[in-house]
Amino acid sequence: MAYKRTFGHIPGHPEGSTYSSRKEVQAAGLHAHEQAGISGTAKQGADAIVLNGGYPDDRDYGDEIIYTGHGGQDPNTKKQIKHQDLNDWGNAALVRSQLEGLPVRVIRGFNGDKSYSPASGYRYDGLYRVAAHWFADHEADPRFRVCQFHLIKIKDEAEAGILVDQPIETSLEEDLAQKQGPAPHKQTTVNKAVRNAEVVRRVKEWHQHRCQVCGIILQVDAGPYSQGAHIRPLGLKHGGPDMESNMLCLCPNDHVRFDNGALYITDDLKVVNALTGEVIGPLRTHPRHKIDLDHVRYHRSQLRSIPES
Repeated sequence: MAYKRTFGHIPGHPEGSTYSSRKEVQAAGLHAHEQAGISGTAKQGADAIVLNGGYPDDRDYGDEIIYTGHGGQDPNTKKQIKHQDLNDWGNAALVRSQLEGLPVRVIRGFNGDKSYSPASGYRYDGLYRVAAHWFADHEADPRFRVCQFHLIKIKDEAEAGILVDQPIETSLEEDLAQKQGPAPHKQTTVNKAVRNAEVVRRVKEWHQHRCQVCGIILQVDAGPYSQGAHIRPLGLKHGGPDMESNMLCLCPNDHVRFDNGALYITDDLKVVNALTGEVIGPLRTHPRHKIDLDHVRYHRSQLRSIPES
């Protein structure tokens, strides 16, 4: 039977289900492959990963995972022999899931972190979202770079818009009534890094909401709008400070491009299109806004499979 790529739970295989082999995992429709860690395509996204001690760079914290991507290993020795990059289908699939907000099934194997892995076989451990990706030196051989992904468990599946079970069939009239009515709401609790609103306010005020990359001031009914973008991320592993020296004032478009590696900044504060190598222009600055170049360099280091010479 051909594998059917599904984003979300697989009916009949609830979280906590166990399997004796990768072949059983594949037969259950949880993962497309018997060996590869990532199930997915660059166009569709990644629907599942297996976490089974494949890389020393992996970190398993239960509800959060640092997962090392695919590629660059010698198939016989399993040693890293070249850099990983985003042209690899598996890495591209996980980036697509990050950009589209697609849920990823996590299957843990017996060779993973003993605190969270089954003693034998494999276990389906629920749905995670891809929060971010970056490049880092490979722990076993720092000559090579690997792509890493930060996955966070989805605990409120209804809020995430995930179909837990098969859709219930309804009549056309019922279906239209549901679509025309208000969307359901529920109270939820979100755990996230606490950010200093005063820091964001000051940076936006200095630049008068003008994007430091493109120069646009986005106007909405309530007035000008911009976003505060951290240069070095605040989250797990990166540990960036919530300070003005680590923040830019950007429009939503350039914020997304910056966070996802389509833009980077040079030490002399030039903005570069990472996809073409073209210098877009100087980063707009303000005398009171002192940007820490260490954070700028860190941001560049996270974007590239091959580090700067």
